[in-house]
Parts: sequence; structure tokens; C-alpha cells
Amino acid sequence: MPHEIKIPALGESVTGGQISHWNFKDGDYVKTGDILLVLETDKVAAEVTAEASGTLTIGKHVDDEVEIGAVVGQIDESAAAPAAKPAEAPQPAAPADAPANAEPTPGAAEPAPTPEVKPASAPEVKAAPPIIPVAKTPAPAAGRVTRKKMSPLRRKIADQLVSAQHTAAILTTFNECDMSNLMALRSNLQESFVAKHGVKLGFMSFFIKAVVEALKAVPQINVRVDGDEIVQQHYYDIGVAVGTERGLIVPVLRDADQQSFAELEKDILGYAAKAKEGKLQVSDLTGGVFTISNGGVYGSLLSTPIINPPQSAILGMHTIQKRPVAVNDQVVIRPMMNLALSYDHRVVDGKEAVTFLIRVKDCIENPARMLVGA
Repeated sequence: MPHEIKIPALGESVTGGQISHWNFKDGDYVKTGDILLVLETDKVAAEVTAEASGTLTIGKHVDDEVEIGAVVGQIDESAAAPAAKPAEAPQPAAPADAPANAEPTPGAAEPAPTPEVKPASAPEVKAAPPIIPVAKTPAPAAGRVTRKKMSPLRRKIADQLVSAQHTAAILTTFNECDMSNLMALRSNLQESFVAKHGVKLGFMSFFIKAVVEALKAVPQINVRVDGDEIVQQHYYDIGVAVGTERGLIVPVLRDADQQSFAELEKDILGYAAKAKEGKLQVSDLTGGVFTISNGGVYGSLLSTPIINPPQSAILGMHTIQKRPVAVNDQVVIRPMMNLALSYDHRVVDGKEAVTFLIRVKDCIENPARMLVGA
């Protein structure tokens, strides 16, 4: 009896997905452990492996939507593995062309002399007919656009963003921070940090720590709405938005307040690698209390980030730009970054939002305080 290929359970909140890729063709021989297909859900991309060896029969195709437990194909275990192909014998080399001045082979017939050809008299030249431009035929409409189904992840992102706009009273407040001290500190510590921990010291770990300090200083930001109740959260699981080919995802760094800078940097790199390989788990993306989005890596100067429900606030980082600022009544050039805090005005007041953002600014402009806990 053929072995059925079923979509495995992928987590409590995942009910199905869309087949994004088959690694084998119908009729191919597969072995136990081979990755047969990739299933894209609204949270992660999951690989489905073969649990038996045999000939593959595909039942569901790319872009088909399937539920957990659905049969998407079969493996005929009675089929024998294909025999290995014998090595091909080397082909004899083709004889090289004889050089132009080579002597004729003895006994070989000499080539007949080429008869002399006299040039014909040139005919009278007639004027060429005028060139009439030909109107270009417009390209068919089918070649001007491409249609494809929206992936489950893209649909989930769209639903969440629209839901946030419809259910939350989103307001954004802005500030800017001078990156001079942080850039100098990072430059001074970079070599020893890499030698000790094996990873680079980035800006994101400082912003995560600054957000934690701000959440402790303004706990009203660390809440979520659940029906008609406000849930106060006393932990600091911080989400970091990551752009991938599949769309925007937000892996969560657990207990960021208890992690060192090196641990945060390693976690960020680990999530980035898993996202690139499509190996993030549902558990990696759930439970965050606050999100940081860094549009600066794409060159964004200013934006209004949208809250990641059910969270109540999100911090937007932007590109570092040198510009003139006033310092001690003097105009100087400093590397500046715009900061944006979007928040749910239903549960967060303007005073609290501004206080939170100023606290983040203070931590970034005086990063040594975070290192010593001041």
C-alpha cells in the first residue's frame, strides 16, 4: 500500500498553508529523510520530509492551499531504487585540422586547380526605395502583468496591519538622538568584543537595552488590550522586525533585560540566519511585548511605524545622517538619527509616550550608563 504524504502539525495556531515548492518531480525516486516540499504558513515556512523510500506521486501542486493533516502525495515503497548509471567511456579525440602549409600526404590525390573567375561588369546602381516605417504592434496584455496568489504570510501581514489601523488609536511622536557617543564607544570596544565573543557589537543591542530601560521607567507602555481589560506585562520580550523575501517577520528576543549585549547580538544573528533559511518556528515569533523596526538599514529617514497587535507601541529607527545641530550654542555637525514611537492612544497617553521616547534618547546618547547600570 502506498505511503501517504501528510502535512504535519506545525503549532496550535497554524491550521494550514500554501505549497510554495516541490523539490522533486512526479515519478522521481525519493529516499527517507529527503525534503519533499516547502509549506508556507502565515507564520513560518516548514519543510516536509519523506518518511519512506520509493516513487513519488504528487497530489497537490505549487500554490495549492492545504490544511494540517491533508494528503498531498504518495510514495510507492514497492518501487526499486534506480540503478546507478555506468560511467561513460571517453570519446576518441577528433583529429586536428592540418595546418595550411602542411605537405601533401604521399600517394594522396592532389586537389584540382581552382578555375580563375573573372569579375563581372558592375550593373547600373538604382536608387533604393524609400523606407516606410512600420507601426509597432502593442505587446499583448498578458505579457505586461504577472498575477500570483498572495502568500499566507503576506495575507497575515496585511490582515494584521489593517486590523491595527481599524482597532487601535495610533499616534506617532518623534525625536532625534545624537549617535556620536554610541558610535565612539562601539568603535573603541569592537575589536575586544569580537575577540571575546566572536560577534560584532551592533547598534541594535544598544537600542534593545534602551527600550528595556524605558519600559521599566514608563511601565504604562508595557501593556496590551484584551477585550475590555488592560493587561500589564512585567517581562521584557522584545521583537525585532526583520525583512525577508517572504515578507516582514518579527522574531522575539526573550527576557532581553537579563541578556548581555553579546547574547543579544548572537540571538539577532541566529534569527537572521534562520529567517534566511526559512527555518523560523512559530514559537520564535510569538509573545513579544514591544517591537523595534529599523528602517534605517534601507535608507529611511523618517516613517510612522504601525503597531504589531496586540502590543501597544513600536519604535522606529532610521538612517544615521550627518547634519548641523546646536551644541552649547555652537553649530556643529553630528551623526543624527530620527526616532519614531507609534503607540495606541487608547491605553497610552501622550505624556507617557514622550517620556518613554526621551528615555530611549537619553540612553542612546549616554550609552555608558547602560553598561554600568546608571
